[in-house]
Amino acid sequence: MQDAQERKGGDTRERVLDAAESAVLEKGFAATSIEELIAVVGITKGGFFYHFKDKGELAKALLVRYIARESALFDEIFGRADELNEDPLHGFLVGLKMLSELLADLPRGHPGCLIASYCYQDRLFDREVQALNTAAVLAWRKRFRARLDLIAERYPPRIAIDLDDVADMLSVIADGGIILSKVVKDKDVLPRQVMLYRDFVRTIFLGP
Repeated sequence: MQDAQERKGGDTRERVLDAAESAVLEKGFAATSIEELIAVVGITKGGFFYHFKDKGELAKALLVRYIARESALFDEIFGRADELNEDPLHGFLVGLKMLSELLADLPRGHPGCLIASYCYQDRLFDREVQALNTAAVLAWRKRFRARLDLIAERYPPRIAIDLDDVADMLSVIADGGIILSKVVKDKDVLPRQVMLYRDFVRTIFLGP
C-alpha cells in the first residue's frame, strides 16, 4: 500500500514537472503560474505544495532534472559512438552525426533549452539556481573539451584555436539553432547546424 502511494506521489511530481517544463519553454518562468500547473495536472494547491514548498523549489527541481536528462542523453549517444570507434576523432564525428539524426527525428523540432530560458530570466532565481545553471554550462564545456583533448593528442589542430571555444561552440549552436528553427519555422535547422559543426571539427584536425 505504501509503495503504491509513493509511486503515485512520484508520478504526480513528475507530471507537475512535465507541465512546468512545457510552460516555461513556451512562455518563460515568470509567466508560468502555480494555478495553471495544478489545473493542467488536476491536483489541488495543497497537492502542489506537498511536492514543492514554493515556486523557487520547483525551479530548482526542473533544472536538476533537465541537467540529468541532458547528461544521460550525451552519455548514451557518445558512449555508443565510442563503442563503434577506437579513434577519438571518428568516434566524436559519429556521435555528432547520431545527435543530428536524433534531433531530425523530433516531429515538432526541439522544444527548447531550459538552461537558456533560465539565463534569459536570471533575476527571477536565487543564487543556488543561478550557480546550478552556470555549473551545467561549464560541465558541458568540460565534457566536450575532454574529448577534444584526446583528439588533439592524435591529430594536432591544423589551426591555432582554443579548444574551450570549440567545446562551447556545440552549446552555442544548439541554443542558436533552437531559436532560429522556431523563428523561421524549420525544424531541420538545428540538425543541419550540428552537421556543420561536425564538418568544422573535422577540418580543425584533418584540414580542408
